[in-house]
Amino acid sequence: MSAIAYTLVIFILLTALATALFRDVLSAIVVFGAYSLGMAILYTYLLAPDVAMTEAAIGAGVTTILLLLTIARTSRPPTDRLFERLDVPAVAVSGAFVLVLIVGLLPEMYAVGDPDAPIWGWDGLSETPSLYYVQNTFADTGAQNAVSAVLASYRGFDTFGEAVVVFAAGVAVLLVLKREVFT
Repeated sequence: MSAIAYTLVIFILLTALATALFRDVLSAIVVFGAYSLGMAILYTYLLAPDVAMTEAAIGAGVTTILLLLTIARTSRPPTDRLFERLDVPAVAVSGAFVLVLIVGLLPEMYAVGDPDAPIWGWDGLSETPSLYYVQNTFADTGAQNAVSAVLASYRGFDTFGEAVVVFAAGVAVLLVLKREVFT
């Protein structure tokens, strides 16, 4: 990984920690927005622009605005301190979990753009997943459009899950803002 990636990861970890430790709700929301923006930039660096746009729009944009609107419509508790006291056992368990993830996953990860990564060679074969979808979409699914086939057939359960999450978010927004669907 490059210095940019390490800087982004450190920024993301610091903003995540600050979000968890800030006692003031408004400060936590602002830092959480910065965390989401950092994640969007990291996804862009990792060559996942679709995930980056989603994180920027929903994480840094819509979620931050929704939380700020929630604070505006409710009462904000007064705070004397900026940070919450640390729960040492929770920090120890979280730290151990992060350490296990780093030790377990880091040796198995490929560098960004590595030509030996499975997505480029798909188990060492000359055919990539993208080429497979383009060549076999109609035979596998009967769909004329490859994008629709990927979303509805190959990733059907994932797309359904995303639709449920977006619907639940819409209902939550309506409940928080106290607006009726049908007027």
